[in-house]
Amino acid sequence: MAKDPIEMHKDLRGKIVISSKIELNEETLPIAYTPGVAKASDAIAKDKSEVNNLTGKWNTVPVVTDGSAVLGLGNIGPEAALPVMEGKAAIFAQFAGINAVPICLNTKDTEEIIKTVKYLAPSFGGINLEDISAPRCFEIERRLTEELDIPVFHDDQHGTAIVVLAGLLNSLKVIGKGKNVKIVISGAGAAGIAIANILFHYGFENLCLCDSQGTVTKDRENLSDHKKKIVEKSASPCQKGSCSLALKGADVLIGVSKPGQFTTSDIKTMSENPIVFAMANPIPEIMPDEAKKGGARVIATGRSDFPNQINNALVFPGLFRGLLDNGIQKVTMDIKVAVAEAIAGMVENPTAEKIIPSIFEKGLVPTIANALKGFDKMGREK
Repeated sequence: MAKDPIEMHKDLRGKIVISSKIELNEETLPIAYTPGVAKASDAIAKDKSEVNNLTGKWNTVPVVTDGSAVLGLGNIGPEAALPVMEGKAAIFAQFAGINAVPICLNTKDTEEIIKTVKYLAPSFGGINLEDISAPRCFEIERRLTEELDIPVFHDDQHGTAIVVLAGLLNSLKVIGKGKNVKIVISGAGAAGIAIANILFHYGFENLCLCDSQGTVTKDRENLSDHKKKIVEKSASPCQKGSCSLALKGADVLIGVSKPGQFTTSDIKTMSENPIVFAMANPIPEIMPDEAKKGGARVIATGRSDFPNQINNALVFPGLFRGLLDNGIQKVTMDIKVAVAEAIAGMVENPTAEKIIPSIFEKGLVPTIANALKGFDKMGREK
């Protein structure tokens, strides 16, 4: 039986280690370190591109956070975020063979975070941003993507969006519907905005976005630019009111908001055989049994103890493996869609109980990595 989480963390005192690839002895030490290492440094000084051949930069990624939006815990600070970042680093190592280093920053200042990551960038082959609250996360990712020559990926936004698209594609096969479905997204933070954008890009046009104040409509005051763009893109704008009201007649509910947001009665107002992705962690917007009572045909959560776990851990190991191996510097929307389709394609015959693969399926990382072989270094299809 698994240990209590506190007990396990106390016993381990850290989930990752840094170890040497070689045994250091009288023969190898003068090569790995001084004086022999000077030849490697000199070669890089003459040609910076040699750093990827002579060091581990090409296969090393920082997991960077400010601790402002951690899991379902919110703004808990950099120290409290460290166990989560260690967990992600462990996933990188085990599933993709990538060296990952937790970097928890004691600042929430956008410019300071951007500058710090840029200062650190020479040591890394890519940057994984994690658990940084919206709207700052949008600007941080945009600027770093523009100003660095290595890939930058905000996992909470795009990792989640990619898995949602993958799960949705297979869920629609189960219920026999297409891109004309009505989709309600509960939650307009980093994940909700990214989900909406990838769905629009894929051809879903009938989207309704909800935040803590209800449906996001044109007449709402003080809307962020990101929310305004979602409203403008939707072919069928939301009716003004609560998110529960928006569910009436909807085919799909995608929840990235807060626990207990919806009831069985809410699900009953949706169309026949609806799809419910309730991904708030650790407690979903509606528990699976309650969603099922309401008539939900396909149900997914962010938890591993229920079927159909929609979790960004399915994405980032294989995505970074593909980015690093193929020297890709930019993560484009086309790359995100290719990854989503690759994940969806691993489930040949989707059922209500199985719409996406498990992180433990051996072919997952290579399948995702191989999907990136057709892209050039700027993330464009060759």
